[in-house]
Amino acid sequence: MRTYAGHSSAPESNALFRRNLDKGQTGLSVAFDLPTQTGYDADDELARGEVGKVGVPVAHIGDMRALLEGIPLDEMNTSMTINATAMWLLALYIAVAQERGIDPAKLQGTTQNDIIKEYLSRGTYVFPPEPSLRLITDIVTYTVNEVPTWNPTNICSYHLQEAGATPVQELAYSLSTAIAVLDAVRASGQVPAERFGEVVQRISFFVNAGVRFVEEMCKLRAFVRMWDALVQERYGVVDPKARRFRYGVQVNSLGLTEAQPENNVGRIVLEMLAVTMSKDARARAVQLPAWNEALGLPRPWDQQWSLRLQQVLAYESDLLEYDDLFAGSTVVETEVASLVHDAREEMDRIESMGGAVAAIESGYMKSALVAAHAARRARIESGEDVVVGVNRFRETEPSPLLVDIGASILVVDPAVERRAVERLEKWREQRDDVRVQRALARLDADARGTANLMEASLECARAGVTTGEWTAGLRAVFGEYRPPTGVSATIGGGEPTESLLRVRAAVRETGDALGGRLRFLVGKPGLDGHSNGAEQIAVRARDAGFEVIYQGIRLTPAQIVAAAIEEDVHVVGCSILSGSHLELVPMVLDGLREGGLTDVPVVVGGIIPEADAERLKALGVAAVFTPKDYDATEIMLEVLNEVRAAHGLARI
Repeated sequence: MRTYAGHSSAPESNALFRRNLDKGQTGLSVAFDLPTQTGYDADDELARGEVGKVGVPVAHIGDMRALLEGIPLDEMNTSMTINATAMWLLALYIAVAQERGIDPAKLQGTTQNDIIKEYLSRGTYVFPPEPSLRLITDIVTYTVNEVPTWNPTNICSYHLQEAGATPVQELAYSLSTAIAVLDAVRASGQVPAERFGEVVQRISFFVNAGVRFVEEMCKLRAFVRMWDALVQERYGVVDPKARRFRYGVQVNSLGLTEAQPENNVGRIVLEMLAVTMSKDARARAVQLPAWNEALGLPRPWDQQWSLRLQQVLAYESDLLEYDDLFAGSTVVETEVASLVHDAREEMDRIESMGGAVAAIESGYMKSALVAAHAARRARIESGEDVVVGVNRFRETEPSPLLVDIGASILVVDPAVERRAVERLEKWREQRDDVRVQRALARLDADARGTANLMEASLECARAGVTTGEWTAGLRAVFGEYRPPTGVSATIGGGEPTESLLRVRAAVRETGDALGGRLRFLVGKPGLDGHSNGAEQIAVRARDAGFEVIYQGIRLTPAQIVAAAIEEDVHVVGCSILSGSHLELVPMVLDGLREGGLTDVPVVVGGIIPEADAERLKALGVAAVFTPKDYDATEIMLEVLNEVRAAHGLARI
């Protein structure tokens, strides 16, 4: 039983972990901040506004020591949601354990370490696919030999569903990712063929569970069936224990609503049941989101509520006392067989392209997800898919949970970033620079060769190298990567509705009045890689007749301003879900003013508390959109009206 936690600083996160353990939590699930996830130190320009926001900043071994202070690592099962920099964070974790005299072979836990889904959904990638696959391979082979009870990679279908994946796509894309990893490990020759079953049995999965209970439960049964067949037929694993589909789950966050957020508790419970009621496909670990995640960062009390939901199910109910409740059901068997059939067809399609990496590089998988998400949004907007409190049953009594909305979410102290920079500067002053440079030189040499990079990373960790320095060292060898956005090839969700046709005509009329087609720059400032919303706005803006400029994620405010000037745009949209809107958006506003674009309105979308929205508007933002604004066509109309108002035209 876990809650996904971490914020502000290593000492504050350590205190939160220890409180949660005292309340009955049985493992750690560490959330790292975006600079740590993407390999930047707190004083980097791209880290501005992001330090400590969505997780804990870990810049060096000193931070890892503080994060784990007083926690018995040889008794703890620790899950780390980390991908591009997974090798580095694992090296820091092992180094701290060794400082305490703990044998790494006694460590238990998981590094997420699934870079394929980062290109498709979360966006915390750094390096190109092939070098990234090498890093994953090196972690897998190192842990099999040195940390045998560690799960070195956690193949994630969770984030695929967040990006719009259907159950068939979840199955096909995540299992294709597993094939890419296992094939790479086998080809590396670092594990003898007779020990390959040890590799397979350390591969785990991180799965999403949505609100469609029967479909989600059947999806998990399909996963079990397909994984068992795959590792037996492709890799010759005969031991049933090694073939077991081992997975943890966080239930769906995409379906959590800002409107009537109390309804989210019912959604969370129903989704938890989908991964626990079926014994033959039951999750090994469950972590639940908080009821108010669509409003902002949850507080410790909110996380406690989620933990208590799990404890009630495990200790009060009799759900775990019986054999599988769905064995023999013809309805369930029919649905499972259908999912397996369709997912295998999609896997064959990916295999024919050259596998998961090739399907990433070609943009196939990304475009398919963006299209699936567009279709989902269209169903919600039309009312075909009902979301209680959003597109139906919107009438509500005042919620006592929201009486003081400002106190209903966690707000990270703005001074956190300044203090992190000060600690980083002090760390650099006190360490042995000669030792640091020697460790980085070894990392460079090993990266240019064929050595397993874990040993060089451990040397860097012990020497006091920082997260930014380790990543920069590998960037110098491997380069960086910007995958296809999936937007240009995506067709909107079905035939245009009457409302979309009306907006399209109004966009054309306004463009004629202003002397040309309206240009809409959709920007993702900062390190927030959750691009699903930005992609859907870009797709709908294009369908509404705008010329769309979307350059993907991870842009500085200065880069967004430069693009706005170069493209001579009529409106700039900033999408931010990491909580850094009050730091980054004003920088975009100031840059546009300095560049002379005083008639270009700025609109903002994301998880933005009402008080913050008012502050942004006072600074000059034309409109703020949050998850309650579910109709993208209505958003387009409002954006268009802001363009018209900026040029003295009447609103429509």
